[in-house]
Amino acid sequence: MDVGIKGFGVHVPERVIDNAYFESYLDTSDEWISKMTGIKERRWAREDEDTSDLAYEASKKAIKDAGLEPEDIDMVIVGTATGDYPFPSVANILQKRLGLRKVASMDQLAACSGFMYSMITAKHFIESGDYTNVLVVGAEKLSKITDKNDRSTAILFGDGAGAAVLGPVSEGRGILSYELGSDGIGGQYLYQDLDMNTIKMNGREVFKFAVRIMGDASKRIVEKANLTPDDISMFFPHQANIRIMETARERLNLPKEKMSVSVNKYGNTSTASIPLSIGQELENGKIKDDDVLVLVGFGGGLTWGAVTIRWGK
Repeated sequence: MDVGIKGFGVHVPERVIDNAYFESYLDTSDEWISKMTGIKERRWAREDEDTSDLAYEASKKAIKDAGLEPEDIDMVIVGTATGDYPFPSVANILQKRLGLRKVASMDQLAACSGFMYSMITAKHFIESGDYTNVLVVGAEKLSKITDKNDRSTAILFGDGAGAAVLGPVSEGRGILSYELGSDGIGGQYLYQDLDMNTIKMNGREVFKFAVRIMGDASKRIVEKANLTPDDISMFFPHQANIRIMETARERLNLPKEKMSVSVNKYGNTSTASIPLSIGQELENGKIKDDDVLVLVGFGGGLTWGAVTIRWGK
């Protein structure tokens, strides 16, 4: 059975935070932020708007795009590090708000790799034959755990959500190969400080890890799918930092036009970053049936995940 994406949707908050916002109270500048990260602006949710609200809007679009009704969904998996509560999960909240049947619903925590982890979890449930249409969501409200006074991290993070309905697709399409991994030794370099309830990051160490793993994992999954870099139609790296993304692209010897860039508009949205990029390229008409897409991300844990997918139902 071939498993792929049958429907897709994204959602971002209305509030735009540009780099000038930080110039007003931090020792930084638009020029420095743009040069070092590639970020020009990001979206922050309202105080009364949480992760499940963003996930809900993206999920409605994905279900509609798949040509399905809510009652057709038989499992919900949400990748997130910023759930509304420790419990119930965002997936449980979504199950209720979408009016789904009493289906299995769960969150997965793999930080910025969470969308790939959730996709592959869904793939195996579908291949078991027990599930047909699994809603997979990457959603974050990182603004609620960002230290707005920390010059090194305040500028990086944004909020948003992306959703996909995974299910059986036509032969030769869907997920072709994948790799999931983690290195707990690196957990000390990127974590949530529970005393302060904010993100803490050793930027140098995370950068070193990311530039190596993003390129290496991408090359491995392309080879595992019996493809070459020339077969890649579009590359979707985790939108954390333009310098990391460019290094990964260069390791695959891909031209710039084959790499999706949305970090300039949304910043680092963790589990939502890759789906937001896919949504951008779908809107721009840059993804067509039978295109080969490579998705790769890294995150706190330290974790990584990479997926090769041939687009189409």
